Amino acid sequence: MVDYLNKLSNSLPRRKFDAVIVGAGGAGMRCSLQLAEAGYNVAVLSKVFPTRSHTVAAQGGIGASLGNMSEDNWYWHMFDTVKGSDYLGDQDAIEFMCRQAPQVVYELEHFGMPFDRNPDGTIYQRPFGGHSANLGEKPVPRACAAADRTGHALLHTLYQRNVRARTTFFVEWMALDLIRNAEGDVLGVVALEMETGEVMILEAKVTVLATGGAGRIWQASTNAYINTGDGLGMCARAGIPLQDMEFWQFHPTGVANAGVLITEGVRGEGGILLNKDGERFMERYAPTLKDLAPRDFVSRSMDQEIKEGRGCGPHGDHVLLKLDHLGAEKILKRLPSIREIALKFANVDPIKEPIPVVPTIHYQMGGIPTNYHGQVVVPKGDNPSNVVRGLYAIGECACVSVHGANRLGTNSLLDLVVFGRAAGNHIVESGFKNEKHQPLPVNSGDFSLARVAKLDGSTSGERVQDVAGDIRRDMQSHCGVFRTSALLSEGVGKILSHVKRAEDIHLRDKSQVFNTARVEALELANLIEVAKATIISAEARKESRGAHAHSDYPQRDDENWMRHTLWHSEDNSLTYKPVVLKPLTVEYFKPKPRTF
Repeated sequence: MVDYLNKLSNSLPRRKFDAVIVGAGGAGMRCSLQLAEAGYNVAVLSKVFPTRSHTVAAQGGIGASLGNMSEDNWYWHMFDTVKGSDYLGDQDAIEFMCRQAPQVVYELEHFGMPFDRNPDGTIYQRPFGGHSANLGEKPVPRACAAADRTGHALLHTLYQRNVRARTTFFVEWMALDLIRNAEGDVLGVVALEMETGEVMILEAKVTVLATGGAGRIWQASTNAYINTGDGLGMCARAGIPLQDMEFWQFHPTGVANAGVLITEGVRGEGGILLNKDGERFMERYAPTLKDLAPRDFVSRSMDQEIKEGRGCGPHGDHVLLKLDHLGAEKILKRLPSIREIALKFANVDPIKEPIPVVPTIHYQMGGIPTNYHGQVVVPKGDNPSNVVRGLYAIGECACVSVHGANRLGTNSLLDLVVFGRAAGNHIVESGFKNEKHQPLPVNSGDFSLARVAKLDGSTSGERVQDVAGDIRRDMQSHCGVFRTSALLSEGVGKILSHVKRAEDIHLRDKSQVFNTARVEALELANLIEVAKATIISAEARKESRGAHAHSDYPQRDDENWMRHTLWHSEDNSLTYKPVVLKPLTVEYFKPKPRTF
């Protein structure tokens, strides 16, 4: 079998590029655009057509301190982001992102992105949760919006620019594993073409992971089915640790029993949350920002209302999002997609009646550890930020960390564009284009081929759906909005019990052409890595911070837990590294209790 695989591996088709980018969402295409326009030969791999990448689901806006609707500046944006992160965000990266924000938004405008406009022609901006500016006063309009389809507009804009720049797209391809040499440098990826079932080596002088989040490890999620943590799984198998995986954001307003996202922009436009008594309950929890407090705060408040018997519906399992008071004209102009979603998934017309909503898993704050240039960094000796040469990670799959323990709304699209652009610039400045391709290790594709061969040769074992379904149920019940030591400890055991099951999948359909069962089986290997990283990291953190609400440890513990978690797949061990508290040019923001 080994000799057979070696022979296959040595005969695998190969293609060479200056750069290979895995993922065609906002981050991947912003990076590829920067590289293609600098003359790089760029390949972008995507499991779906680029304009169907999950960035298309972002609705409310992209954050930037343009000051078009009120006084604002990048320093206030930085403060809100640091505070929103519950002080776990790295302040150098946060300053970099907030300083860059106006420039990248104006670039998108010049690329042709169809932002909504104010009467004077400037970009329309709406308020968003946690963006309070001026140290906690009235919410500031900072979300640059294209109605409630901002991600959709961003994705189409970037795709059109990439077509113009002659970027090469590999559509309906799945990256399987990284190729590393003895020194640990990354030399490309092994990938599967879904249409033919063919495995190919894509050599690259530099490889960029932009594979998005992994919210599909939960049962109720706003994430697309493609969000299976592929980049995270590839890194874990290659010996690269994953950072801060205990921090996952539950978006306050997913459609009850459907999980489809209702943008925070609804509350930015004036929508309010109500309990069964018709009370605007957020006034009790966050008297200043009310419904526009940060997402972790609102989600916990909603969950508390439901737990204390003030939930709505026959089962008391959700609350209501009221926006009919905004008027039909405003809803149809600013929130047309939200009305469509409410009609289709909740069977209500928000012009006339409220939408049933419940906190739903939405976004991962953790991921592949990087610096603000997008370079992947791993601890080595006394250096917590040793660079993995030839490997970058950007977007939701990366942990810069600008979001810390909780992301502010609109900072996700900003993260994609700022760090996609920054990684592209750093790659160009580093001169990768002028380097030669390094020789690949002998039998570079063996590991990936063995994974595929095991599936194709299976005669017995479990179904992917059964194992994935059990992972999702266990994550949902043991690692939710509120966590306890007992729940997490039991959850660790349950998730680890699925590891062997995930390795022994029986693939009934052995065909090659568009075999989606094979793709799902390969995705399962990534899901189990992310689930392990998440629940093991969460079980170890004995405090409450941001999205990690631990009922047995209700207070934030800066003395012991102001540090980033690193999870290592090879032995499920955890190590830690310090939070960067020193910004680039300003005084650091000292941790304080968060009030809203």
